[in-house]
Amino acid sequence: MNTAAAFADFRTYPLISALTGVQAMADRILVTWADNRVSPFHHPWLRDNCPCPQCVYTVTREQVLEIVDVPENLKPVQTSVDPDGCLSVQWQDGHLSRFDPGWLRAHAYDDESRAERLASKPKARLWHSDLQLPVFEYQALMNDNQALLQWLLAVRDTGLTQVRGVPTEPGSLKLVAQRISFIRESNFGVLFNVQSKADADSNAYTAFNLPLHSDLPTRELQPGLQFLHCLVNDAEGGESIFVDGFAIAEALRQEDPESFRSLCEIPVEFRNKDRLSDYRCLAPIIALDTLGRVSEIRMANFLRGPFDASVEQMPRLYHAYRRFIAMTREPRFRLMQRLNPGELWCFDNRRTLHARNAFDPATGARHFQGCYVDRDELLSRILVLQR
Repeated sequence: MNTAAAFADFRTYPLISALTGVQAMADRILVTWADNRVSPFHHPWLRDNCPCPQCVYTVTREQVLEIVDVPENLKPVQTSVDPDGCLSVQWQDGHLSRFDPGWLRAHAYDDESRAERLASKPKARLWHSDLQLPVFEYQALMNDNQALLQWLLAVRDTGLTQVRGVPTEPGSLKLVAQRISFIRESNFGVLFNVQSKADADSNAYTAFNLPLHSDLPTRELQPGLQFLHCLVNDAEGGESIFVDGFAIAEALRQEDPESFRSLCEIPVEFRNKDRLSDYRCLAPIIALDTLGRVSEIRMANFLRGPFDASVEQMPRLYHAYRRFIAMTREPRFRLMQRLNPGELWCFDNRRTLHARNAFDPATGARHFQGCYVDRDELLSRILVLQR
């Protein structure tokens, strides 16, 4: 990558195909690649993305140019492929822009290039009860960045992983979570202790069974990752249960499209209150991204307020809600496993719903510790490790 182009990004871009030709048009430049692809680049786009030190601060790699500061109809006076293979554009105002061909190809917005980028984006690997659970070893994650990367990719793509060999001293979980990034603090603390107690401020701190749910659906942004680390588990019962909420949502989309649509469109309020806090969030149970793919499940029946929908919507909402919960109980989706001391779950809290069977505290102690890390931190760590 040439020095001028390097200012624009911390990453490097492989040369997929060399530039072989440039054609100037009234409002754009047509670039021809060695593989015969033709990519148009409009003049404002090229000027906006100039990577030179006048337009991008070389220390932070952040843009200092604002497109409004150049003439709206600015045009090039000369375009060429320079001796380094870069696209060189001389503008009317005397400014020179040079674009590395690897970077330019990676950001080309012709239909074929955009389709390639979309196809290469990570996709959720939907799973059912027969999931081959991704399992990782604590020492490897703590000492080997390549092992760490493989774990984080599994968390991103599968949404459920287990780590074994974790020390059982209280607080050990913090070291694992911080291999990713910052821990997200909540009203339950930085690390929270999952134990049965008389003054419980959550059903999680009882011996009751917990139905399948996501944590903190009462927040505008649910935590992305949840960790549950087993310190002691001598009590009878208390098995962990998981389902892939994305897999259930996609099955619902196929089997009952009207119910799927209702859960995407009709908001539901979730509430969590105690003596010192009162959290409420109104949002659909299924959220979609800009491409129409399922991006989030928001569900915890024990934190749900009364439905507040129109007279016409109410029957649709109850039908859809019942159908979704019924599907979470179907054996085809459910994975159940007892967690042993020194093992921890790490899962995508906005995708993987989790539950716990009831346990008998009279038969032995049960002590888990948990914490949250935002999904943004996971994705950022993956990109840094990859580069």
